[in-house]
Amino acid sequence: MAGTVQSGERKPLPASLVGALEERFADRFQRGEAVLGQHGASETHFATVLPDAVVFAYSTEEVVALVKLCAAADIPIVPFGAGTSIEGNAAPIRGGISLDMSQMDRVLAVHAEDFDCVVQPGVRREELNVHLRDQGLFFPIDPGANATIGGMASTRASGTNAVRYGTMKDAVLSLEVVTPQGEVIRTARRARKSAAGYDLTRLYVGSEGTLGIITEVTLRLHPVPDTISAAVCSFDTLGGAVDTVVQSIQCAVPLARVEILDAKQMTAVNRWSKLDYPEAPTLFFEFHGSASHVAEQVETVKMLAEANGGGSFGWSNLPEERTKLWRARHEAYYAAVNMRAGAIGWATDVCVPMSRLAECIAETHADLEGASVPATILGHVGDGNFHVIFSIDPDAPAELDEVEAINAKLIERALAMDGTCTGEHGIGIGKQEWLVAELGGAVEQMRVIKRAMDPQNLLNPGKIFVL
Repeated sequence: MAGTVQSGERKPLPASLVGALEERFADRFQRGEAVLGQHGASETHFATVLPDAVVFAYSTEEVVALVKLCAAADIPIVPFGAGTSIEGNAAPIRGGISLDMSQMDRVLAVHAEDFDCVVQPGVRREELNVHLRDQGLFFPIDPGANATIGGMASTRASGTNAVRYGTMKDAVLSLEVVTPQGEVIRTARRARKSAAGYDLTRLYVGSEGTLGIITEVTLRLHPVPDTISAAVCSFDTLGGAVDTVVQSIQCAVPLARVEILDAKQMTAVNRWSKLDYPEAPTLFFEFHGSASHVAEQVETVKMLAEANGGGSFGWSNLPEERTKLWRARHEAYYAAVNMRAGAIGWATDVCVPMSRLAECIAETHADLEGASVPATILGHVGDGNFHVIFSIDPDAPAELDEVEAINAKLIERALAMDGTCTGEHGIGIGKQEWLVAELGGAVEQMRVIKRAMDPQNLLNPGKIFVL
C-alpha cells in the first residue's frame, strides 16, 4: 500500500516483558502476522506499520497491569478501537504494544431519568443505540462508520448529526482514564455542569490516546424525536446546494442532519448502493421534532431549495427507508474509492466558518476538476465541515504527490478563511505540520502538557506533534 509514516525509534520487546505479558494475558497476547497487520493498517493511504504485539484487554484492571509492565520496560502502547485511523491516528509508528479495546464492550449503566449512560470504550455506536431503543433514548453522534465510543472520544468525532447535537466534546460528560503511570482517574461526575477545577474531560477528548487510555465513558443521551423525516434533493449547481444549507441555518431551521454529495459522489453512491438518484449535486436531509414542527421545517427548506435550483424532495419516512438512505451516505467513502479498480483512498477534511463555506467548496471543486486523480466532495455542511475523497492508483507515486499538493492547497485555503485543517479526522501523523500552521505557539503548550503527563512518551508516541 502506498503512503509513508514516520518510523521513529523502535526497540524490541524485552524477553522479560514478553514472559510477563504471556503469563498475564495468555492467548490475548498475540504476535501473529495477520493480527499485527490488522492493527498496523488504516482505512486510507498510510503504509501499514506493525506493532510488536497486540494485547486484548477485558477490564480497567488489565489496562492498568499492561501500562505498569510497559512503563517499567519503556515500551510504548497505542490504544486501538475500530482501526479507521484516517490520519494514521492508531499506527504504531514506534512499535510496541497495540492495545485492542474492542472486547471492553459492555454498557455498564443507563440512567434514563438523567439522560446519560456509562459504557466501556469498545462499545460500538450502533450497538449502543440498539441497547437504548426500548427506553426512548438515543446517542446522536454519527461519524459514519460503526466506530467504538472510545475511539470517537479519542479523536473528538462528530458526523452527520453534529449540526444539531454537537460533537463528542459535547456528548462526553465524564471519563475514566488510566494514566501513563498506571493510575486510574475520573475526570468529572455525572452532573451536567461543574466549575470544579480544570476541564480534564475535554483535555482527554481529542487527545488521540497520547495522554491517557480511556476505560469508561459517560455519555449524554437524547430522547428519540416524535417525528423523524428524511429527504433527498438534487440541485442544478453545487453552489445552490450549499446556499440552501446556509440560508436554512440563517432562518433558524434546526436541521438534524444535512449532508452534501457532489455529482461524482452521487454517481459512486448509485453504483455502490444500487440506487437511482439523479447524478447531480445533492443534499440529504433529516428533520426531528413534533409532527407540526417537522412540517414547518420542511416547508421552509423546500422553499429555499426551490429558489436555489433544487428539484423535488424525495422522501424516506419509514425507518427502513431512512436506514437505506443513511447507509448509502455512510458507505460513500467505499463507493468513491471503488469507482476505480484496485485503488486506495486518501480522505481529507477541513472546516470553515459558515459564511465562507460556499466559497471554499467552490474553489476546491475547481481544483478537483483540473486534477488527474478522481475525487469527490461530501460532508456535514451544516457546521461548515466537508471532505474530499481521492481514489489513488497505489502503483503511481506521482498521484500521491499530486494529491498531497491539492490537499495542501485545500488546507491553506481553509486556514486563510479562519477555519481548521481537520473538522473531525484528527491530526495523527497526517496533519502535524498543518496543526503548527493553524495554532502556532499553542502547539508548544500541547507539548508541555504531553511532557508533564507522559514524561516517558509511552502513550501513542509520535502523534499530533513531534516532541
